[in-house]
This record gives sequence, structure tokens and C-alpha cells, in this order.
Amino acid sequence: MTEIDSLRPFAAVLVSAIAIVPILASRGRPNVREFWTILAAVANLGIVASMVPGVLDGNVYVTDFGTFVQGVQFSLQADALGILFGLLASLLWLVTSFYSIGYMRGLDEHDQTRYFAAFAASVSAAVGVAFASNLLVLFVFYELLTVATYPLVAHDETDEARAAGRKYLAYTFGGGVAVLAGAVLVFWMTGTTTFTPGGIADLADADPMFARAAFALLMTGFGVKAALMPLHSWLPDAMVAPTPVSGLLHAVAVVKSGVFGIARVILDVYGPDVVADLGLGLLLASVAAFTLVTASIIALRQDNLKRRLAFSTVSQLSYIVLGLAVLNPMSLVGGLLHIPAHAFMKLTLFFCAGAIHVETHTDDISNMAGIGKRMPLTMTAFGIAALGMAGIPLVAGFVSKYYLLIGTVTAGDVVFTGALLVSGVLNIAYFWPVIYTAFFESPGKADPKPVVENVLGGRYGEADATAGTATDGGRSPDDDSIERDDHGYAPDHEGQGAIDRSEAEAHIRPEHGHDDSLAWEHRRWNGDESTWFMLGPILFAAAGSIVLGIVPGSAVFLRIVRLIVSGVTGVTV
Repeated sequence: MTEIDSLRPFAAVLVSAIAIVPILASRGRPNVREFWTILAAVANLGIVASMVPGVLDGNVYVTDFGTFVQGVQFSLQADALGILFGLLASLLWLVTSFYSIGYMRGLDEHDQTRYFAAFAASVSAAVGVAFASNLLVLFVFYELLTVATYPLVAHDETDEARAAGRKYLAYTFGGGVAVLAGAVLVFWMTGTTTFTPGGIADLADADPMFARAAFALLMTGFGVKAALMPLHSWLPDAMVAPTPVSGLLHAVAVVKSGVFGIARVILDVYGPDVVADLGLGLLLASVAAFTLVTASIIALRQDNLKRRLAFSTVSQLSYIVLGLAVLNPMSLVGGLLHIPAHAFMKLTLFFCAGAIHVETHTDDISNMAGIGKRMPLTMTAFGIAALGMAGIPLVAGFVSKYYLLIGTVTAGDVVFTGALLVSGVLNIAYFWPVIYTAFFESPGKADPKPVVENVLGGRYGEADATAGTATDGGRSPDDDSIERDDHGYAPDHEGQGAIDRSEAEAHIRPEHGHDDSLAWEHRRWNGDESTWFMLGPILFAAAGSIVLGIVPGSAVFLRIVRLIVSGVTGVTV
């Protein structure tokens, strides 16, 4: 491994942060504002991508600003693990930026300038998390990510959104305190918090009691954003945010920063050998296995599509944690590869949910019978991503879960193998009804949804019935600042695929917002179902899921993952 002094890790963090200024200065000029957003996203991706070839050759790019606190440098480094997360975040920020334009304009959302500025700040913090060179610098960017994403979670400014925002802050700031305490304890035991492939050597000789305590604090702190049970409940509640924010939370930045932090601790602070010697891997793997099965069961009971996807995320994140905790080289590859695999698939799913909301004002699965005729491209992309989430071959999820299964079997942890298989069956059980409803049912002839009727984990939207708030981060139906028709719909807006008002009105009934006796209007496969600002990102993310599933050996993410694992374990996978 060769260290190269370079400003590129810092530039990757800085370019998104600098973009905040022209974005805010462009208030009232949406085209200019979104030009700066796209320009910053392209520049960010270009900087990160320029470091990939060097990292694959064994180089580490380092920006050192000197002493942060005594014994700790404030420095950024683009190593293999950092590039994995940094490349993913920068690539998907660009994709989500295009989608956000279509979504925010399509719903005529308020405070769009603040939204895009907070989005840029969030990606800057996420890249900082990726390129942090030690636990304290990681802690700083981890907390900045919380601050930057709060305005996005509370964007709707309703009572429900503010409550979700407060809960998000309480959980994530509490997790940050645990990370800081764990980092201080590691420094007290070893005199350093610098990430070292295979772990900090002095931890092997530290007092086991304190070493276990520091590990528990770090796992708790990062486990909040990784949504390990019982630290997960902020995540489903955050679904009140606009759908692009849900994609940011679930696929690009926030939750991935949690599992990334866990990966850093296991691989570069403790090392797999010390984690195994302390008996910590089995405990963490057990928590992950419980989470991935339980969250899948809860997902079965959610009728609101975004809330079902939220519990799916809780489950899928624990696949990553389980792979890391089993400590087998094959499971490590599976866990790390599931970071980009899940990102592409889950971003596709949330993008589809957002497009459905914008174009048809439909949020509940029980109201989607036959919607595949109205939105054929969108629902086809949804089906591809859903199959991948269930581990069906030729989509990204199959490859990462294959490595996970082989890793758990090789390690002799057949209980965890069973948990993975059970969760896979549950994935099919909660995704298939959505696909079946969309393509194989007709309004008026649909089976009751969801699969399990009794709600476990809360019923999404009950507060809306009394408070009058929107379920997808839009304006309140009682908001008099915008003229609406009798059903609460805003007028059509420039820059989007026009909402068919007659279609929307024909499908409304008071209790569900949909008339089961009428069929959806058929749309062709040429993209007239929505604006290409949304369809383009949906198809790109779905295509990425397929590429990772069909030619994983040619995908740069798998090459990076193999480099990480071989550097930590000395085993070539």
C-alpha cells in the first residue's frame, strides 16, 4: 500500500459543500439552481472516480491538515473501503439530483432551494464519512450528516414531519455520543484511532473488558443509522419526507454511513481476528439475524408502499452487518458487496414509489390494482429491483446473498444460513403482492392487501387522517397557499409529465383515494407515463442492479470489495 499526498479526497468533500452557496443564491431561479446542483454532482463524481484506478493499484490518497487534537490527525484518506462508499454516494447523488428535479417540480414542493442545498450538504458529509482516516474525523462527519439531513426529514413542516425530525435527531445524536465515547476509549487503550487494515495492533493486548466495552459503544452508535433492532424505529417514521429523501436515507448516505462505520470498526479498528478472539462477532451476528427476519415479518403487514420499503431496508441492512460479523472472507465479500447492490435496488424501489405518488397520487398497495397498465416502465423497474431484493438470479441481490450464504456455511454458522434463507422467502412474500397487484389484477377484482391484515409496528397514515397531512412529504391538503381542486390536487406544473386530472378524479373515493370499479388508463412503453427526469433515474438504477447481477466480475464495486477483503484477511476471494 502506497500513500500519495493529494488534495482530491478533500476536493471531493469540498465541491458539494461549495455548491451550497450558488444553490442558495439561485432562489427564485430554479433552472439556475438545478444547474449548480447537477454541475456539483458531476464534479464530485469525477473527482472520486479519478481515484479509483490508483486505489485498485494499491494506492491510498491522503489529505493531511495536521493535528486535530493531541495524538489525532485531521486527515482524509481514499483507501479501498472509502472509495467503495464514496464512489457509491457520489454516483447515486447525481442520479438522485435528476430525479429530485422531476419530483419536486411535479408536486410543486415548497422550499425547493433549501431542499437542494441540504441535499448537497448531506452528500458532502457522506463523502467525508467515506474518506475519514480515523474514528474522530469519522465522528465529526457522522454528526454533520445528521445535521445536514434533518431539514430533509422535516421538509414537509407538518406536525408529523417535525415529530419524525425530532425522533431522528434524538436517535442519531444519541448514536453519535456512543461513537465518540467508543473512540475515546479506543484512544485511551491504544494511543491512536487511525484506521489500519486488519485492525490496530495494540487492541490485541488491551484489557478485554475495556475492549468489549468500546466495541459495544461503537456498534451501538453506528447501529442507530444501520437500523439494528431495537434502534430502528426512527427509520420508518422518517418516511414522511419526500421520496428522494427516502432514497437518500435508505440507499445513498444515512443508513450506509451506519453500516460503513461498522465495517470500519470490524476491519480497520479491531480486525476480524481480535473481534473473534473477544467473542463479539457471534453476538453482533445474532442481533443482525434477529433484525433481518423480524423486519421482514413486519414489512408483510404494511399497506403503505413506502413504509413496507422502510422495513425492507431495516432487514436488508442487517444482511450487510451479518456478513461483516460472521468474519469469514466469503461473508465479508457478501456483506460489503451488498452495500452497492442494495443501494441500486432500493433506490429503484423508492424512485418508483415516488413516481407513482406524483403521477397518480396513490400510496397504498391496496389501491394499486392494475397500475402496471398506467405506469408500465415504472412497475417493470420495480419488479426487477424487487426480484433482486429477494435474491433471484441475474439481479444484484443474488450475487451478494450468494457470497453471504457460502460464507455462513463455510464458517459453520448454519443458524445464520437459515436466517438468510427464511428472510429471502419473506422478501418474496412482501414484494410479490405489489408486483401481482400491479400487473395481474384489475380494479374491483383485487385481493385484500397487505398479505397479513393485522398491523404490527404501527399503521402508517393514521395521524394524517386527523391532522390532514400529506403522506409523501407534500403540502398539507389544508394548505391554502395553493389552489386545489375538490380532491386536494394542485394544478399541473411545467417541467413534468402532466397529471391526468380526469383520470385522478375518476379514481377517487373518500376512504381510499381510488375507485376500484374503474380501470387505469393504458399508457404506452414510450415513457409518456411520467417525466424523464424521473423515468431516466429509475431505469438507470434498475439497469445498475442488472449489471451487478449479470457481470459482477466486470463491475468495479466487486473488484474494490475483493481488494478490501484481501487486504484485511490476506485471503484472495
